[in-house]
Amino acid sequence: MRRDRLFLTDICSAADDIGAFLEGVSRDAFLANKMLQSAVLQKLIVIGEAAARVSPELRARHPGVPWAEMTGFRNIAVHAYFSINWSIVWGTARIDVPQVRNNVQRVLENEE
Repeated sequence: MRRDRLFLTDICSAADDIGAFLEGVSRDAFLANKMLQSAVLQKLIVIGEAAARVSPELRARHPGVPWAEMTGFRNIAVHAYFSINWSIVWGTARIDVPQVRNNVQRVLENEE
């Protein structure tokens, strides 16, 4: 679990960073700010990379966490960077990331 704990903690930390980056930021401001877009995307990639490294056993014990979606988003962000839809990134960061963070925090608490 120690190895998994580190990856789960990385997910929570990256999610917290995204929340801090976007605090008080409107969708339009996000879409106009390339540096903010890059920062949020980088943290989403961290989330996907960490999710991919969580053990299959832990993922199987917590099927309610969208492991495949997190890693899939990372793969799209890395391999199709020039075709990223920033509106989707905005929605993912604002809606999905807080939910993922809560789910992963529960996993951390349940796995102690």
